[in-house]
Amino acid sequence: MSANDTEEWVSKTQMKKRMNELQDLGMELTRLSAETLKKIGLPEDLHQAVRDYKKITSNSALKRQTQYIGRLMRDIDPEPIRAFIARLKGENQAHNAFLQRVEQMRERLLDNDEAFTEFAAAHPQADLSALRTLIRNARKEKEQNKPPKNFRALYQAVKAEMEATESGGAADE
Repeated sequence: MSANDTEEWVSKTQMKKRMNELQDLGMELTRLSAETLKKIGLPEDLHQAVRDYKKITSNSALKRQTQYIGRLMRDIDPEPIRAFIARLKGENQAHNAFLQRVEQMRERLLDNDEAFTEFAAAHPQADLSALRTLIRNARKEKEQNKPPKNFRALYQAVKAEMEATESGGAADE
């Protein structure tokens, strides 16, 4: 058997599909911030092509640069990039879920006093007198239709306490 016999035959359609997938993955890179791009550890030519893409305004030039990025993607292993982007999306989803939990806790604290007792039990390190003051002031703001200064400050305080508790419990990760 020759080396050619052991290679898997790939149709032209399959090859085009793979090339389009790599080009799409390259386009996902163009949506990332410069700081995030540095963390991926891309080859310099691909990293420069992505940076250049962000500066281009002409549609035809964007199309050419997209194809160039796709061509560069063929020369590297795309799996680490896919894994990085998947992890990034997962972190964003986890962070969004955390922010929703903070928002729900703020609403519960404003709606009933039992939630404050539960929060105090779950977060013993919290400055409870400051939280109590923020809750009282946020309720007054709402009643008097004033700008939500204390409402926002309460959110930040609750978020800081919840982050401290969650990061303290997740220190082993």
